[in-house]
Amino acid sequence: MEYLIRFVQVHESFRKPEIEALAALANVDVEFLDYSECSPFCALRLPNEAAARALMSRSILSKGIYELWASGATYEELHDKIRSRTSSQWAQYSSCSFRFDFDTYQVTRSTREQTEIIESCSYLGFNGPIKMKDPEQIFRIFEDYDHGTKAPKRVYFGRWIAASQRHTVNDYSLKKRNYISTTSMDSELALLTANLSLAGPGKLFYDPFVGTGSFPIACSHFGAFTLGSDIDSRMIRGKDGLDIRTSFRQYGLIDKYLDGFISDLTHSPVKLGRFLDGIVCDPPYGVREGLRVLGTRDGSGKEAHYVDGKPLHLHDNYIHPKRPYSFEAMLADLLDFAATHLVDDGRLSFWMPTANDEDIYLAIPTHPNLHLVSVGVQPFNKWSRRLLTYRRLPTAAAANATATPTPREVDLNGRTVNDLNSFRKR
Repeated sequence: MEYLIRFVQVHESFRKPEIEALAALANVDVEFLDYSECSPFCALRLPNEAAARALMSRSILSKGIYELWASGATYEELHDKIRSRTSSQWAQYSSCSFRFDFDTYQVTRSTREQTEIIESCSYLGFNGPIKMKDPEQIFRIFEDYDHGTKAPKRVYFGRWIAASQRHTVNDYSLKKRNYISTTSMDSELALLTANLSLAGPGKLFYDPFVGTGSFPIACSHFGAFTLGSDIDSRMIRGKDGLDIRTSFRQYGLIDKYLDGFISDLTHSPVKLGRFLDGIVCDPPYGVREGLRVLGTRDGSGKEAHYVDGKPLHLHDNYIHPKRPYSFEAMLADLLDFAATHLVDDGRLSFWMPTANDEDIYLAIPTHPNLHLVSVGVQPFNKWSRRLLTYRRLPTAAAANATATPTPREVDLNGRTVNDLNSFRKR
């Protein structure tokens, strides 16, 4: 059966990957029939109405999904197709309460114009009561215009099936959250990342750059158990009685949060073994401040100091020494960590920057045990950031993979943050 998704016209490069991820999560076959990033309307083929509802039950970048009765370049073509394709369905809706809605993109129609177009559908023979609130059936006419044109390039007619989870973006808004920082990921992109990584009930997800917990919160919203770590002890310990647990309690998700600890990927206490279902994160880019990891610049140890008879490094307010680090090396470490800790088909989703300049280019990292599933781009002014999603290949498939691991920086000793991170020089 054919359906029509009404997307929101934002984050266009993420919309199709989100639907593909949700289809994989629901074990649903999906075929895209008509999709463009320049339009909020997407025609696709799904097995049944239950599959359509499954996709919308988690979608963040959609408004809703409709059973597509017909589409055409003109209203004459649209009505001809409605008659030829759906006349056998009209009788089952003849006595239902109903209403008609109108949806235009890049143009505004007057109420009179909308009414005239709706009345042109009177041949459908719907004789039930018209109810503007809570009708049994909702039918909607869609018009898709190119910018500045007076006639639609495509018109659609559909029956409403299900609304999306778009409202959760507001439910988890940072404006209402009790514990945030300047680097907290906004709720929309955190929820999107959780969808692309297939977070779900009974799964275990980890954020190695947890910050104030935006990604674990989003993953736990979809039912996953989560934990996180951060090199910045202040993020884990919190401030003024507020920490990551505060936000989990705020949303009624505290039973999904396992714990947080101070660590970085180069000194991770996480046990070896493939037990994680997903890894989601927004690694530090080294833009606001230099990228660093635990350790000293020359790699040597430090003499132990004591305060009140207790080693200084065991005090709650101890700040560990840090050394400069390369962003490219960190990405290689992240992919290595994912390859050694993700279960078969587990997913890694993380954000990385890219400059809108040919002089500074960060290649998409590769790993022989990880398959790149999708790439989405969020553009800014002089730079953009990409959301990369990988799937952990099963052992047999990984053995036959041809991708080579991204090389890492070897000699880091004595080098400055600016030397190690070309993106920071921008």
